[in-house]
Amino acid sequence: MTAIYEKGAVVRVRPACEADGEAIRAIRNHAVATSTALWTQTQQSPADARAWLAAHLGRGSALVAEAGGRVVGFAVYAPWRELDGYRHTVENSVYVREGSQGLGIGGALLSALIDSARRAGHHSMIAGIESGNASSIRLHERFGFAVVGTVREAGRKFGRWFDLTLMQLPLEA
Repeated sequence: MTAIYEKGAVVRVRPACEADGEAIRAIRNHAVATSTALWTQTQQSPADARAWLAAHLGRGSALVAEAGGRVVGFAVYAPWRELDGYRHTVENSVYVREGSQGLGIGGALLSALIDSARRAGHHSMIAGIESGNASSIRLHERFGFAVVGTVREAGRKFGRWFDLTLMQLPLEA
C-alpha cells in the first residue's frame, strides 16, 4: 500500500475490491464522456462494469487510490493481446477522478501497478496513449517507459482522428 498526500488527506493505493466497482465505473464513464483517453463513446453499464472488474479482480490486476474513504483513481493491467504468444505482455490503464489530477495520484497508481505486474511475473508492460496526451506520456516516461512507435489515425472520437503513441516498459530486471 502506497500513501501520498492530497490536499492534506492521506491517499492510499490498495488492491481494488468489488465494492469499488461503482466508483471506478463513474471515473471511467467520465473519461468516456469528456476525454480522448478511451476511444469509445459508450458508457459502461453497471452489469458491464461488474464483469470488467471481476476479470481484473480474478487476475489481481486492479488497484484504487482512496482518500477520505473515497476512490479518487484506479489503475489496471490486462493482457495486451489475446493470443497465447503475448501472454507475458500486459497493457496498463490509469485514471484519476476529475479534480484530483496533478497531485501525484496517477504516479502512485502507476508505480504500484508496475510492481504488481512484476510480482505476477509479466515480462513487459505496454501503454497505448492518445498522442496529444502529453501529461500521460510524461508520466509514463518518468517510470521508464520508452516510445516504441506511433500509429497514425488509429482511432476516432468526437468526429476527429487520433494518433496512438505506444510506449513500453521491460518488467524483468
